[in-house]
Amino acid sequence: MKPHFVKHTFQRGFTLIELMVVLLIIGVLAALIVPNVLDRADDARVTAAKTDVTNLMQALKLYRLDNQRYPAAEQGLQALLTRPAAGPAPGNWRPYLDQLPKDPWGQPYIYLNPGIKGEVDVMSYGADGQSGGEGRNADIGSWQP
Repeated sequence: MKPHFVKHTFQRGFTLIELMVVLLIIGVLAALIVPNVLDRADDARVTAAKTDVTNLMQALKLYRLDNQRYPAAEQGLQALLTRPAAGPAPGNWRPYLDQLPKDPWGQPYIYLNPGIKGEVDVMSYGADGQSGGEGRNADIGSWQP
């Protein structure tokens, strides 16, 4: 019987320099991509807020059709969920929403009756939670297309 010779092969690993180059490339790509992804998240929040405002305005219009008036300012958007106990009693009230949404930044939507831009307004103050602002901090309201 012939003896078996074991042939040893050496596998070459990555050097520290090669690993550093790969990490540098990943870092550069992340620096280019991450700001674009964050802008997309802000765009998505603005779109969600506009959709919520549109849905709230549709519910308010149904309330008005049934009751000949919008909820009073004191009744607020809560009048779309539960029959108002105070203020002008709605004659043909029914539930118009399952729940009141919060804006994408976690704040309640603002209801104004009378409105500033329309008969009634529904709005969010945007990311900063304060009136006015530009970009992602801009107000989002029912008067906007």
